Amino acid sequence: MKKTIAALSLLFAAQGAFAADDVFTLKGELKDFGDTVVAMIPNGFEFQRDTILVKNGKFTTTIKVDEPKDIYLVSMSTLHRKDNKQLKIVAVPGETAELKGDAVTDYQISGTKFYQQLGQLNRQLASTQKELDTFTESLSKRLKAGEERSNLMDEYEAKAPMYEKKINDAIFDFIKKHASWEASAVAAVTLGKDQIEEGISYLSNTVKNGRMKNYYQKVVKAYKDEAEAEAKSKAAQATGVVAPNFTLNDINGKPLSLASLKGKYVLLDFWGSWCIWCIRGIPKMKEYYKKYDGKFEILGIDCNDTEAKWKEAVKKYELPWLHVYNPRGSKVLADYGIQGFPTKILIGPDGKIVKTIVGEDESFYKFLDDTFGKK
Repeated sequence: MKKTIAALSLLFAAQGAFAADDVFTLKGELKDFGDTVVAMIPNGFEFQRDTILVKNGKFTTTIKVDEPKDIYLVSMSTLHRKDNKQLKIVAVPGETAELKGDAVTDYQISGTKFYQQLGQLNRQLASTQKELDTFTESLSKRLKAGEERSNLMDEYEAKAPMYEKKINDAIFDFIKKHASWEASAVAAVTLGKDQIEEGISYLSNTVKNGRMKNYYQKVVKAYKDEAEAEAKSKAAQATGVVAPNFTLNDINGKPLSLASLKGKYVLLDFWGSWCIWCIRGIPKMKEYYKKYDGKFEILGIDCNDTEAKWKEAVKKYELPWLHVYNPRGSKVLADYGIQGFPTKILIGPDGKIVKTIVGEDESFYKFLDDTFGKK
């Protein structure tokens, strides 16, 4: 949370009166970040890359931005997937942010008045954030020591809300005490989708309607859009809903329709060769396909691959079930409300949805045992 707040703040904080030249200034002294920092700047649906040279562990750069926006600072080794050193900041035209410390574990923010406020916010939340960090680190150590992941996840789900409540209480306390601080708008955004609007309600009218307004409104809209999409997805995937028919080309380039499989149990497996959890689930899927041979069919629906990579993956992993390729622009993902991969949807002989499970989850295989083990 601390680093998240810092990240949002950075970019947010800079939201000062827009300078005529639309320039955001960033100064940094970050340990172990290497001799090069790459700034990833959103430009429509793509990213512009600015390379920043680091000398004696320090750098100063100016970045042209037309409005407050999130910018990502990434090490070269992270771009090459050798480590994970990155942070997110809010770049604001006409403002200056200064970062100092370790980008991975902890860094301080200073600079303009806004960043000084932000620094105080981070310090106020430090102790409560440390409690959650210590808890999650202990679980990670126990996992490495061999404890069952499922047991540790149960413990996390039972105890994490307590730590998160402490953090949220501290954030609300900060906002109420500093309603006229622009940093409080950043604090409100870090509360998450269920509490962000309450946090915003405590801001003074000056802050609420000032230069921070556009940024937090975008976040609120994003949460509302997400909630709407989730509601539509839930409705589309609900038990008893008639599964939308579709026709896609199979591995041999011939049309295959879902309707042609009516009368059987059909498991739609939305996956992709790029999806690590999809690949990790393949051995178990193959085991259960063999275990209940003839009781259900699997129709793999490849998503976001090229045809070549799709065919290569089917061959490489020796997937024995039916496969179709879902090209970009197809309506299938929207019709089924797919928001994550893998998503598995079991359709009954009557063509209606029986069960939907998102992610690689052991409960899915228990469901198959409960469904087909008695037949």
